[in-house]
Amino acid sequence: MTAKNNQEHKMSSFRVFDAPRELVFKMWTDPEYLAMWWGPKGFTNPVCEIGVQPGGRILIMMTAPDGSVYPMRGVFNEIREPERIVFTAWPEDGNGNVVLEVTHTVTFISENNKTRQVIESVVRNATLPPEVYQSEMNKGWNSSLEKLEALLKEQ
Repeated sequence: MTAKNNQEHKMSSFRVFDAPRELVFKMWTDPEYLAMWWGPKGFTNPVCEIGVQPGGRILIMMTAPDGSVYPMRGVFNEIREPERIVFTAWPEDGNGNVVLEVTHTVTFISENNKTRQVIESVVRNATLPPEVYQSEMNKGWNSSLEKLEALLKEQ
């Protein structure tokens, strides 16, 4: 059994999308759209179930190109359309073990018909060292948000 790191670690990132914030917000809250962009390049999400309300459940089954499945379960803490989403997630490794707990606060700021999206994350109870999960989360978010950007351009 791997020991958990009980310290909290904060991370943040932002990206500007050439789309109105109502559309960017919808991409996060419509399971059909979310399944199209969530996860690193090459991953699919054959299961994407979200109850978009405070206390609503999240289940996304990210499937890697090699067929490995990485479930992410979670719960919505706050929904303020079209301004903010707060959710807590428990991503799992390929063996079904929770690797960390993370609360994401996603803020959507309207700027001249573009959207500045800010993601602030607080990681707790990680089974991996901070330098490992921070690197993996950064790569995952960058890849996911590139997919989101491409999807927004198609709308």
